[in-house]
Amino acid sequence: MKITPVRTRIFKAGENLPGFIAEQIPSVSEKTILTVSSKLAALWKGLTVAYTSRSQKEELIKRQSEAALQTPLAWLTIKNGMIMTNAGIDESNADGKLILLPADCYDCAAQLRAELKQKWKVKDLGVIITDSMILPLRAGIIGAAIAYSGFEGVKDFRGKPDIFGKPLNVTMVNVADALAAACALTMGEADERQPLCIVQDAPVTFVDKTDPDEIKYPAQDDLYTPLLKAGKLIK
Repeated sequence: MKITPVRTRIFKAGENLPGFIAEQIPSVSEKTILTVSSKLAALWKGLTVAYTSRSQKEELIKRQSEAALQTPLAWLTIKNGMIMTNAGIDESNADGKLILLPADCYDCAAQLRAELKQKWKVKDLGVIITDSMILPLRAGIIGAAIAYSGFEGVKDFRGKPDIFGKPLNVTMVNVADALAAACALTMGEADERQPLCIVQDAPVTFVDKTDPDEIKYPAQDDLYTPLLKAGKLIK
């Protein structure tokens, strides 16, 4: 698998994102996956507001969240069925503004993929919209897929044998987040100006229609549910 970050000019709010990407990347080969920073998707949709105060940002976070819990570091929130920091609202690399996540990131990923397939004249193309996430009890951030399109985001190994023939009971591989994390490592978080990343020869299954529910895990079975209930993030 080959991962190549792409350095770009600064993308401005309201610009056409498919056109911008095609300008930076004139062509790709079949079965390519493109990772796109969530900031680009948000700016494409014009989702910025002028930052005025900390209280304004906190009010936005609570309004944009399905649930929110204040912690010493930031707000721990649930948005679109995902645990994330500050409901995805960011002020880094935002030029004095707050950047909000699109209401439907999967729709953005699908739209972006459809337009890029036409521009690049390819049949099999994957798109990932990525954002930074924090893992429990781990220092630092990693990349995660807040949406994707064009490939199966989860590999299910339940019922398959291990090397000694024992059936696997719970093993599933999160393909989308694994690719997002690998790309984010090369894209950077500061002034690198690498909001795009090309993945070639990824071990994925390309599909025409993506099911956003395949990557969601039922709360009643989730490993962290007791902690989420204790923090009153879920009932």
